[in-house]
Amino acid sequence: MPNGSGADAVEHGFPHLATVRAAITALYRRLSADGVRQYAASVPATAVAFSDEEDLHLGAQRVARALVHHLRLPEARMIVSFRQMGHAATVELAAGPEYFVELNDRFRGHRRDVGAALAHEITHVLLHRLDLGFPGTRDNEILTDVVTTYLGAGWLLLDAFREDGMSSQKLGYLTPEEFGYVLAKRAEVFGEDPSPWFTSPRAYEAWTRGREEAVRDSRRPPLAAAGWAARHRYAKDRRYGRAAADAPYAFEGSGASARVSFPCPVCRQRLRVPAGRRVRARCGVCGTVLECDA
Repeated sequence: MPNGSGADAVEHGFPHLATVRAAITALYRRLSADGVRQYAASVPATAVAFSDEEDLHLGAQRVARALVHHLRLPEARMIVSFRQMGHAATVELAAGPEYFVELNDRFRGHRRDVGAALAHEITHVLLHRLDLGFPGTRDNEILTDVVTTYLGAGWLLLDAFREDGMSSQKLGYLTPEEFGYVLAKRAEVFGEDPSPWFTSPRAYEAWTRGREEAVRDSRRPPLAAAGWAARHRYAKDRRYGRAAADAPYAFEGSGASARVSFPCPVCRQRLRVPAGRRVRARCGVCGTVLECDA
């Protein structure tokens, strides 16, 4: 995980959104909807709290065990150490049963962020065991951030985001708003409100902006919840049988056999339904039932 601490400006917005969405789809395909539902509860703040009075190494081991348990890795034992390095943290992905995590020495004095660093690295172990990965370091690290967040431990990574006029800190590869987006996608599925957990005001702001982007996913045609202007544009595109390059849907065929394809707002799996009808579609990957005015 990169060492995002210093005076450098933090990247904002949604530059990695396509990869983020692909990661959510890959997670659902690998675990199944039932598998994802096993992570319905996020890791509680009390389980990863780390005070200055607690022994450094024993406390780090305790937090690591809590995250191992949360991520359903009962056979994985984490050995946590601290050293000077360029990155925030690294993990040795061997065959197990022991995994060695090294944290940057600066976490000795920033214990509130130890859980965030460990969450990302322990998710690497989970993905290693699931044999789930993306080609290329950047995309694979984005996948790790997304899975950490979607499975209930990534709110720690967003809460580690702090920024003022003199310095900034951000852990992970996603922007703060992208972390907020994934948190919001998870919240929609599990009826969760992570906002009380944030100790960082900037993290809360990023969560709200990410939530706004996530809400837009469920209000795009041909979903019945789409707004009037979007439905009007969709009806025009359907009449001509073609969609603009930036449209979230595409048309196939013509006449009575015409169909429209669009991403599931939950898992982003591509779905196809008959065009020109009001239908109820069920996603074959995440099982979500969608009302469509196609």
